[in-house]
Amino acid sequence: MSRLQLVPKYPREKQVMMNLNGDEAIAYAAKQSYVDVVAAYPITPQTIIVEKYSEFVANGEVHTEFVPVESEHSAMSACVGAAAAGARAFTATSSQGLALMVEILYIASGLRLPIVLAVVNRALSAPINIHNDHSDAYLMRDSGWIMLFAENVQEAYDTTIQAFKIAEHPEVQLPTSVHIDGFFLSHTLENIYTLPDEAVYEFLGGPRKIPKVRVDYFGEEVDYVLNPARPLSFGNLALYDYYFEMKIPQLIAINKALDVIKQVNEEWYELTGRRYGNGLVDPYMVEDADIVIVAMGSGAGTIRSVVKKYRERGLKIGLLRVRSYRPFPHSDIRNLLRNTKLVVVMDRAIGPGQYGALYLDIASTLYHERSRPILVDYVYGLGGRDLSPDMVSTMINQLVKDLERGYIPEEERLRFLGVRG
Repeated sequence: MSRLQLVPKYPREKQVMMNLNGDEAIAYAAKQSYVDVVAAYPITPQTIIVEKYSEFVANGEVHTEFVPVESEHSAMSACVGAAAAGARAFTATSSQGLALMVEILYIASGLRLPIVLAVVNRALSAPINIHNDHSDAYLMRDSGWIMLFAENVQEAYDTTIQAFKIAEHPEVQLPTSVHIDGFFLSHTLENIYTLPDEAVYEFLGGPRKIPKVRVDYFGEEVDYVLNPARPLSFGNLALYDYYFEMKIPQLIAINKALDVIKQVNEEWYELTGRRYGNGLVDPYMVEDADIVIVAMGSGAGTIRSVVKKYRERGLKIGLLRVRSYRPFPHSDIRNLLRNTKLVVVMDRAIGPGQYGALYLDIASTLYHERSRPILVDYVYGLGGRDLSPDMVSTMINQLVKDLERGYIPEEERLRFLGVRG
């Protein structure tokens, strides 16, 4: 269905415009998603999410079991228990909170529990910093979670609702995280369009639907939940004789999520008139570009505005925003970048002693191409340092010179944008 032919089921005149910051938008989306259990522990800049949700509970607007816990480790543990019992579960965190939660993230995905987690990305200590970069997100990249990055507040709202549908899809059944940049989105007001409650209820198909599993000693399929009447074991001990085989279905499921994310993105488009690329990547003027900038998160908005100006001047340049960081859309990125001459990856984090994580993913994606573009990694915005249009212009001017000389020496392939000399 083409964009011109589509008449969304809920066009803008049937939606409600609200002035919300990113945290409030996520809390409101969770409220509309009929969550059964919210585990809450505060940390800047995420705190507003659970604070706002506590207001919904106190006002009787939801029938959610709101569980204040003593740490982020406990928050995810509570969500694991709730989801294992059949509940739709949600929590949120940032930075050191996510670091404390990591142990349980692996358990949630290994148990195939469709928990939704909002991550308000914030730099890791030390030194202590409460502002944005993506270093906390990279802690969970191998944990088996689906990871979706939003560019603006509208997308934060939309993606949170989509996350429940993706996570609970019968072929996925994996936890899903929604990432927004701390303060740039979490504390910035934006006019967004929200759906009526009944539209979200219909989109999600009502309450969480529990998958069934075949259990030989029952001689039938049973609900995959903790139930004394049909007892199941969760988190069994599995040594070398079974562990390998038990991990393979998890890998298959996250690969199936690639198509499910695309499908849910299209369903959301038909419902609201909003879509984000194909759900996995969101390209802008990439088709004929000689230079493509690859980025995630809120910085993409600034980059896009500068790319547009350079296009008007005749430079063939584009932007490829990665929306699904895990599962990583290797095939889509490879197809989009195959004919590009120079690819610059912008990492809002750095692992000491190596390139940025997004750069490494892009490099591995393009490695087997017969004709590969020149690759360069720019690290920017650590600790919440702003990405200005002038900084993007400075970078692009350098990229034009790199393209003219046709190569980038090894010692120049990792660069830092916006660092004082």
